[in-house]
Amino acid sequence: MDMTEQGILLQEAEDYIQICYTELGKTEQDIRDRLAAIRKEIDVTGTYEHTFEELEHGAKMAWRNSNRCIGRLFWDSMIVKDQRHLEHPDDIYTALLNHIDSATNGGKIIPTLSVFKPPGPENKGVRIWNHQLVRYAGYETENGIIGDPASIAFTSLCRDMGWRGEGTNFDVLPLVIQSEDQEPLLFPIPDGLALEVPLTHPDYPAFGHLGLRWYAVPIISDMVMVIGGIHYTAAPFNGWYMATEIGARNFADENRYNVLPQVAELMGLSTASETTLWRDRALVEMNVAVLHSYKQAGVSMVDHHTAAAQFELFEQREAKCGRPLTGYWNWLIPPVSPATTHIFHQSYDNKIVYPNFFKRSEVYGPGI
Repeated sequence: MDMTEQGILLQEAEDYIQICYTELGKTEQDIRDRLAAIRKEIDVTGTYEHTFEELEHGAKMAWRNSNRCIGRLFWDSMIVKDQRHLEHPDDIYTALLNHIDSATNGGKIIPTLSVFKPPGPENKGVRIWNHQLVRYAGYETENGIIGDPASIAFTSLCRDMGWRGEGTNFDVLPLVIQSEDQEPLLFPIPDGLALEVPLTHPDYPAFGHLGLRWYAVPIISDMVMVIGGIHYTAAPFNGWYMATEIGARNFADENRYNVLPQVAELMGLSTASETTLWRDRALVEMNVAVLHSYKQAGVSMVDHHTAAAQFELFEQREAKCGRPLTGYWNWLIPPVSPATTHIFHQSYDNKIVYPNFFKRSEVYGPGI
């Protein structure tokens, strides 16, 4: 790391510590002492290491600053697991399985983040290749796509590494873990660890015959968490699902599972003309099925109206704390009936505030 890079890192560290320590109620002397220690550490090693307190609060702030997230009201409740001491892929694998299990919590989902060793001047840190820790495979076949089309490329990578799924629409993919300069390694998720919810509908018994299901916890694992200039390349995190993420996107999008025509058929709707609004009617019932099924299974979930109301409370609390609110309107509006929420009628500043989460391509460029 050259002097210019060290200078940038130091500035980002200073900016973060000032905000973090102020929010934590530290004194000005605490801030000065910590910054002096960080400057010395950067001079000697080219980088610095966060204390757990700094890491924990920074991770929570990263969620609070996530412009695309409607669920930020609960940012301060997230459990942060410090796994920076783990280097061997087997140990990282065990920690990831523990994350899945503890975050699922029998269905009473706990917002959780596990953070692993970041890259530095002398190491490449840890990387998890999966988009989410739990995700379904996608296969291209002569008869069309089986499973999740969004997973085709990653499924192909896993198969090249020796993994063989059963070839169903809902094969749980393995974990692919890379540590330091080692080649990525493949690890299976034990059967039954990833809680799944079979989908049924309270008013259409035939819906259950579609054989649809989805996993309980969305654990994003391919984003980079940036805190005070340190890039945590492996920091999987989860909240709980908003129903529309499953019912209006994963199952409804034409480039995903695309089941709305099947739902319309079992509802007895004509798909011959768009003027019947069959897509809209099927879309609503698809989301009714998701909410109903997760409630029946005892799995935490929120509907988009409740989520919007929670976000409004988050806006009020941030204003009370004197923090400018940032948000990405295109993502904050729910994909079902957005105009029925206050978010649709608002505008938001999409300014990026640190700490935050970023796609790998936004930090390291495409194809890496």
